[in-house]
Amino acid sequence: MPLTPTADIVADAADAGVGVGSFNVIQVEHAEGIVAGAEAARAPVILQISENCVRYHGGLSAIGAAALAVARSASAPVAVHLDHATSPRLVHEALELGFGSVMFDASTLTYSENVKATADVAATCHDAGTWVEAELGEVGGKDGVHAPGARTDPGEAIAYVDATGIDALAVAVGTSHQMLTRDAVLDFDLIAALRAAVAVPLVLHGSSGVADADLKAAIEHGMTKINIATHLNKAFTRAVRAYLTAHADEVDTRTYLGAGRDAVAAEVTRLLRVLGSAGIAAP
Repeated sequence: MPLTPTADIVADAADAGVGVGSFNVIQVEHAEGIVAGAEAARAPVILQISENCVRYHGGLSAIGAAALAVARSASAPVAVHLDHATSPRLVHEALELGFGSVMFDASTLTYSENVKATADVAATCHDAGTWVEAELGEVGGKDGVHAPGARTDPGEAIAYVDATGIDALAVAVGTSHQMLTRDAVLDFDLIAALRAAVAVPLVLHGSSGVADADLKAAIEHGMTKINIATHLNKAFTRAVRAYLTAHADEVDTRTYLGAGRDAVAAEVTRLLRVLGSAGIAAP
């Protein structure tokens, strides 16, 4: 199947009132597992590659090409997205490779600096026909939109979306990145207020820390794109650890990485059902 534009996947989900699973890729096994899980659920999915992942691989080209190849071979609709890019140069590279969307992260800058940098990137991406996500951050910078206790103000969100021309807004409503427990406390009233305030889809980062019931509630209150990374890494690592514990002499990396890939696939299928998007893709 050809690559599906991120814009189409997110717009269709928003219209249907369901969530889109946007899952982070680290190795090619993650991409393969995520797509296998989406195919089993008959759901669209977004493969995300973060700037941290790019740094790990020493560049975007190899892991980006691998994710694009896995996406193109899928029987479910799959988009490929650059996540948390702080460098316009990296954004340009993603555009050249054919990514369907980018998330530009200027949230540690002051508000005025964030607006200018994000507006410039959004204009470049739109000229290339590419969808853009960004985050407002805290006024004055510091730790950005996902600092503990940070909350997005609806009035500021309106002004920020208007000033930057972005296509989706990541908001702070109670999550944090890299949570190992699923006990984040979401502000559902704030989600609803933000949904009423801005016209673009809302994005929940740090969703690994959110329990299933609260993911459903977040979507009901107005969230659309649901970003999950650490939770899948936990499933992958747990499966690899269990395999090597049971097979202490194993040296073939395909066996234990395959176990991790299978665990990711199963959890993606389950999560897509939680998000409500299972079954909406053509068989």
